Amino acid sequence: MKVLVDVNDNKVDFILELLNSFSFAKAKPISPRKAQLLEEIKEAVETLNLVKKGKIKARPARALLDEL
Repeated sequence: MKVLVDVNDNKVDFILELLNSFSFAKAKPISPRKAQLLEEIKEAVETLNLVKKGKIKARPARALLDEL
């Protein structure tokens, strides 16, 4: 299982050392760009799930393409 943890910059070294001290865990930092991409994908999946449940209405694909 993978877990994304947001840590203050001044505690990163400590947290990485702590997590890597466990034999069952591997930890490595990711770039801010990659973290943002993961957050955007998460938001998109949450929105898609709301559309599937009928809680929000989806936009037609044509409207999306017209914006581009």
